[in-house]
Amino acid sequence: MALKGVGGRKEREFPARARARSAAKASPELQDGSGGCRTRAMTELGLCWAPSGGFKALWAAPGSAMLAKVVFSLLLWLNFAAGQDTPEPAPQPSASNTEGDLLFLLDSSASVSRYEFSKVKEFMWDLLQPFAFGPRDVQASIIHISTAPSMEFPFDRHLSGAGLRGAIAATRQRMGDTNTGKALALAKEKLFSSQAGARPDVPKVLVWVTDGFSTDDISEPMQLLKDMGVTVFIVSTGRGNFLQLSAAASAPSEAHLHFVDVDDLPIITPELRDAIRDAIRANRLHATDVTSSSFRLVWPQLLAQDSGFYSLEYGPGSDPAARRALQVPGARSSLVLTQLAPATTYEVALTPESNVHYFPPQRTRVTTLPEEISPVQVLISDCGPRSLQVSWAPVLDTVASYQVLYGPLPGGSARLLQVGGGHNSTVLEQLAPNTTYLVTVTAIYRSGTEKSLSAKACTLQATEAQGSRPREQHRPQ
Repeated sequence: MALKGVGGRKEREFPARARARSAAKASPELQDGSGGCRTRAMTELGLCWAPSGGFKALWAAPGSAMLAKVVFSLLLWLNFAAGQDTPEPAPQPSASNTEGDLLFLLDSSASVSRYEFSKVKEFMWDLLQPFAFGPRDVQASIIHISTAPSMEFPFDRHLSGAGLRGAIAATRQRMGDTNTGKALALAKEKLFSSQAGARPDVPKVLVWVTDGFSTDDISEPMQLLKDMGVTVFIVSTGRGNFLQLSAAASAPSEAHLHFVDVDDLPIITPELRDAIRDAIRANRLHATDVTSSSFRLVWPQLLAQDSGFYSLEYGPGSDPAARRALQVPGARSSLVLTQLAPATTYEVALTPESNVHYFPPQRTRVTTLPEEISPVQVLISDCGPRSLQVSWAPVLDTVASYQVLYGPLPGGSARLLQVGGGHNSTVLEQLAPNTTYLVTVTAIYRSGTEKSLSAKACTLQATEAQGSRPREQHRPQ
């Protein structure tokens, strides 16, 4: 027996443990734990239940040795499945940098057995476990599919892993009919309702866990959800209509639709969790390539060149009066913001402007890095009797210009040379031979601050012909 997903998914054999567990459920007489031999057939095969637990071989009748080995191997698996508790799942790495409202559409009708309902609850928590929860992270809730749909708790009620796990464990099956269409209509209302704890400017994800049966139409309410930007994942634990479920899931269906036996939900958990995380990240405005003076904004492609534009506003959170506004063409999906202040938190709002569809604004906060220091190195080279070259590093776009101050030691008149911010070297000329100079390079930042670094340099005697020697830089006391 093999499990096969949709869209060309590779076949995967059920784990032996899962096969044994299924067989054990089908043969409850093997799980009562009583002592002594279970059946006459077992005795004839030389198998007996040991009081300490497990089967032991007594003897084998002539001609039945091979059959005894087969049955013995099977019963070892049954003993392992019946006698071992399901271990706690291993701790998962935290899925940080995710912000979204995640809604489970849970089949709570009478068509689902209580055993299946309990396995789905375990599956929901396994999916959620690695995420961070809170007002700026992931929020989750449950809507029951029944005769009359109902919401188990608002999105903003359980903002910790422990609280959410307890709430899922306490969820009780409603029974009744499988009115999935009505549940989807309620999901559309709650996913965008502040009274239900939903947030207006975060990605929305719906995970529908179903046995594949619905007593009412789902096509229209599901399409409305997807038109509003909701990403829909479907997990079918029964024999659902493939074409109907493929149309209901977000595209492409092979990435958003899973068919699996309820006992083998853990097989798809890592893949589905990663897909949910990617959907949340891909559908939100976020920043990359953050420096002390710039960052790149990236957002999902919602518009086209001829279907609208984006209104972008950004500015320091501590100074609303300094906010700036830009209009970005609809074909763009990224933009680099420059000339920003270092170590500053910027609030960014991106609003898609379209006459065809409504798209909610997307917001994010980005903190620029602390200001980089320049120069951190000053090098003296190409020394001659009357000239030398001074170089520095690094060159930063936050620096407007450099000043090079130089003069003879122990004292004497100093001269000042101005150098553009994009340069990292200059030549000092008209110097005195065989003289020690103190050279100070000062970076003038666009923010108005200044950073300096000094080095000593010696010009050569007029008769010397040897090459230059690099001088060690030092900071002034």
